[in-house]
Amino acid sequence: MSEIKNLKPECIWKNFYALTQVPRPSGHLEKVQQFLLDFAKNAGVEGFKDEAGNIVMRKPASAGMENRKGVILQAHMDMVPQKTPESTHNFETDPIEPWIDGEWVKAKGTTLGADNGLGVAAILSVMEDKTLVHGPVEALITADEETGMYGANDLPTGELNGDILLNLDSETWGKFVIGSAGGIDVTATMEFKNVDTDTDDVAVKVTLKGLRGGHSGLEIHEGRGNANKMMARFVREVIETEEARLVSWHGGNMRNAIPFKAEVVLTLPKGNMESLKEDVEEWRADFIDEYKQIESGIEFFAEEVELPKTEVPCEIQDNLVNAILACHDGVVRMIPSYPSVVETSSNLAIIDIEDGKAALKILARSSREDMKQYVVDMLESCFNMAGMKVETAGSYGGWDPNPDSEILHLLLKEYKELFGTDGIIQVDHAGLECSVILGKYPHLDVVSLGPTMKSPHTTTERALIETVEPFWQLLQKTLRDIPAKG
Repeated sequence: MSEIKNLKPECIWKNFYALTQVPRPSGHLEKVQQFLLDFAKNAGVEGFKDEAGNIVMRKPASAGMENRKGVILQAHMDMVPQKTPESTHNFETDPIEPWIDGEWVKAKGTTLGADNGLGVAAILSVMEDKTLVHGPVEALITADEETGMYGANDLPTGELNGDILLNLDSETWGKFVIGSAGGIDVTATMEFKNVDTDTDDVAVKVTLKGLRGGHSGLEIHEGRGNANKMMARFVREVIETEEARLVSWHGGNMRNAIPFKAEVVLTLPKGNMESLKEDVEEWRADFIDEYKQIESGIEFFAEEVELPKTEVPCEIQDNLVNAILACHDGVVRMIPSYPSVVETSSNLAIIDIEDGKAALKILARSSREDMKQYVVDMLESCFNMAGMKVETAGSYGGWDPNPDSEILHLLLKEYKELFGTDGIIQVDHAGLECSVILGKYPHLDVVSLGPTMKSPHTTTERALIETVEPFWQLLQKTLRDIPAKG
């Protein structure tokens, strides 16, 4: 695994490997926070943890560069904890196992954490390198970005001194992001009293897995299968045709990831079991055919299980299944002025129904506040009709593009000088912390960039090796050429 430390540039890959050895799933950041504080101390730079759990570092300017504008290098320390069904990985205790697969770095059975570990590794490389030429540099390494941008949302005002923010959380090399979507968490819940199952019935667990999943912002437009929505089609049919009753439903595990697996437990009359198994085979064939251009590993199967004592009441079951089926999932609208970019979407990410409780969790995104509210209203209407309580949390605004940004034009100039081609200006549908930070520090000039990564938030997450060295070259050159204040 440690062979990734020998990749170029060694400084970034060395630091990234060190990060992979420190558990850092969202919500469990104590170990990585201490790792970063220890790193700052060993590098001889100021470092502290603020009241929001962010780690801030400060490195003074090189000799003769004291009059340059201050630069804040920003990334988030947490990673999305996803693993393959057969993996026994414990994200709170076990290191990630990175490996080289041709031109990519991947992880064995888990997410890699290149989102946003490569950004953090680049920041650490700047902080420890005594040969770099730069003006005043700060690091802002935020906490719990993946679960609600809590570190950015709780960032104290007056803490940062810089004039420019370089967010290192973009995932396509050569593209410079100057705007991103806002988002909001929508949760629908219901409590009810289960009823006894018919002791003459049998029970079956139906599993859908092997979907690609993916980032609910960057990949929502690709038409990937949503395990919860696909399962709802099957469940609704077998309720009607096989007299099936719902016992439990578990699908998805991260609000910002397209769910790649769902499991339901159903009861049904013993005489309908063979027919249900035939239904499963028919739906499996349909799913494979429907998604043959997008998904390649779909598994859909049923297995008999012990009959549970209780199940969801019939009228509650119907309301829940209808709401899941009716709930909008995917793209709502593209940006009219940028028709290749998603403006508004929703991701039906997590369903948990069991023991008299139901919870459905959605992440809605939009670069327009009015359209974000429209999605919230649409979802609330859908779930209210099912008798569910709807709550919202974690709202953050979009990042409005500034095509006249001074740091953007410097980056484009440096990129052209280094690599002979033009950089691409982009607005992302993914949520970036830039909008939240700008709300607290509105004077900042902001651009996001980074090396190429694919399929973040999934177990096929991978980083393109050849893009990391030019990313580092551009970062060094840009820091050297930051303009003077005034």
